[in-house]
Amino acid sequence: MTSNDVPAEWSPLTYRVLRSAGWYSGRSVPLDRYESRLREFSGLGMHDAARCFLGEFAGLSTADWTPGPLMPQSPFRLVPCDADTPREAGVEIREVVLRMSESAGAPLYPVGSVDEATSWLGMAADGSVFVGDGSAQLLARGAYEALEVLTVERRTDAPLPFVLVGDHLELPPGFGATRGPDGAPRWSPETERVLRLAGWQPGRAVSTEFWERTLQEADEGYAMHEAARRFLSEFGGLEVRERGPGVNAARSPFRLDPTSATEDFEIIEYLRAEADARLYPVGHLPRGSFYLTVADDGAVYVGMDEVELLADTADAALDKLVRGIR
Repeated sequence: MTSNDVPAEWSPLTYRVLRSAGWYSGRSVPLDRYESRLREFSGLGMHDAARCFLGEFAGLSTADWTPGPLMPQSPFRLVPCDADTPREAGVEIREVVLRMSESAGAPLYPVGSVDEATSWLGMAADGSVFVGDGSAQLLARGAYEALEVLTVERRTDAPLPFVLVGDHLELPPGFGATRGPDGAPRWSPETERVLRLAGWQPGRAVSTEFWERTLQEADEGYAMHEAARRFLSEFGGLEVRERGPGVNAARSPFRLDPTSATEDFEIIEYLRAEADARLYPVGHLPRGSFYLTVADDGAVYVGMDEVELLADTADAALDKLVRGIR
């Protein structure tokens, strides 16, 4: 994609977020399912500005908070209504949009939602975008600018563990990453936050006996080496559900449970041969059904049809998985 394909109003971050959500230059979406349902249930007519915007962006969403430079930004969903929206919900949309239109001083058409679907995005016929749940605030004078604001600039409330510091949000004081034996942080504060929410804590140690026995009963080739035992003792059983754009790749949920590989020993053998290493399964990424494995030197690999070294250490691998780094 050339620079001419990127809207001038977008920062590199907004471009990356929208690309991760599924946008691409020249994207075109049929709108009949939205237009006919809203007209039938709410009497709202789609104007040309909304048709142009939704034709390019309808159906896109960010599944998690995006990393704005000043503060995290609320997820947004660019869907005027769902295909199975009942009549009652259509009437509610109409009432909210009419109140927003009165507040904005112009007829608005719904083009999406923000703040976990508690606020609506409405577009005027001149392309201006407003946000609100009754009263309307001007978000931007144009569609591309509105997406830039949603991704980078808009001030919103964020869930814990972020706290308000002046006019932006930060992790609470002292919420630093746990330090390793060398005194350096083991990973980023964001990874620390995600792992703690998943149930990890410093000094965590769980029994690996069940996993070791289950896999060895499935196939004698599943002999747990010490590096895998250390990994599973600290991280086994954790499940991370983070989604959305990461640093340079989409973040994917993952579960650290080796029993997911009990039916796929041939795949693990193939990955072992490709890596030329003693790999032991420690989890999987459901999206794409990729397996996570640990070599006897502690390196972490990911793969299915081919194998890739994710990181030389478990800590670095988890940081990459959580933050979306490849």
